[in-house]
Amino acid sequence: MKQKYLLIPACCALLLSVSGCAGSKDEEPTVAASGQTESDNLYNKASAAMDEGSYVTAAGLFEDVERQFPYSKWAIRAEIMSAYAYYKGKRYDEAVLALDRFIDLHPGNDDVDYAYYLRALCFYEQISDVSRDQAMTEEALSNLDTLVRRFPDSKYSREARYKRDLTLDHLAGKDMDIGRYYLTRGHVNAAINRFRSVVMDYQTTTHIPEALHRLVESYLTLGLKGEATRVAAVLGHNYPGSKWYEATYKLLDPQQRQKILEERSWIDRTVESLFNPN
Repeated sequence: MKQKYLLIPACCALLLSVSGCAGSKDEEPTVAASGQTESDNLYNKASAAMDEGSYVTAAGLFEDVERQFPYSKWAIRAEIMSAYAYYKGKRYDEAVLALDRFIDLHPGNDDVDYAYYLRALCFYEQISDVSRDQAMTEEALSNLDTLVRRFPDSKYSREARYKRDLTLDHLAGKDMDIGRYYLTRGHVNAAINRFRSVVMDYQTTTHIPEALHRLVESYLTLGLKGEATRVAAVLGHNYPGSKWYEATYKLLDPQQRQKILEERSWIDRTVESLFNPN
């Protein structure tokens, strides 16, 4: 007979192992005429609910498999399937609880890396736009970092690294949004702190050119022409074709433009050198 849900759907790409107590003498299965045990029937019922999109119902049924037949061949698989069903049903809190339990009970399981990945996704899927609180973004980043650190060679870590970059870009975008708000309202020092944070903490993101440009704007507003020129030089060296460098260049006076051309040693410095001078 063909068993259902030997594989989680394609979007998960996870083959769950059957390990632990399969075939334990403590189980006394009742075998129907079809050859199915009670645990088979219950697991297939949960699988059918998944097929129908009844994810919360499926989660409960998978939990019943583990609770009623803890020594069956389906027990461990049902634990993580219940978490996946909660995730699909957007019941993220329940999914995280189920995943935490799986990780605690089965730290050496072959699929524990997937459990960490699914846990990260529960927070990643709740990331909101930059105008709102970014607590979920921080949680997503922390969980993605944990997966990559603990399982650097996992196939899920490759995807986690990509999502981590997107998460960092999102957090940088939040700081940029706040910095622009401060700058337009005349709170220049507060704006500088935000733009500096982006440059220092999110150097791999797409927001660096604008952050440097906004720093030039801010320094010129305060009359700090030397600082503005130095930042403009670094921006021009690292992002010479950027629209932000073009906008910055227009802000500079002729003396500043000439200084950028003459002081080649400035232009050879990295973005990081702005805050960590040699």
